[in-house]
Amino acid sequence: MAKLSKIQKEKIIVRRMIEIYCRRKEGNAVLCDECKALIDYAHFRLDHCRFGEAKPTCKRCPIHCYKPEMRDKIRRVMRFSGPRIFFYYPWQSILHSR
Repeated sequence: MAKLSKIQKEKIIVRRMIEIYCRRKEGNAVLCDECKALIDYAHFRLDHCRFGEAKPTCKRCPIHCYKPEMRDKIRRVMRFSGPRIFFYYPWQSILHSR
């Protein structure tokens, strides 16, 4: 099995955080269109990150590449899902926090 790149791992984590938010905070059984769009946007930004594999966490990044409205959405998602992701994906959350 091939080792995942840092960007691929970030994509998995952000998708799962958005899924938790959509399911638990918004009460949707399946992803809503707004959350799907946020996943697509986050993945696009990760694919085009100028730092590549050396990218810092978005919070510590000197370049804010998200549009202001999308930045607000992802902040809400992270604020809600961040403390909860451990209960849904414990190993990935531990590895992600390293």
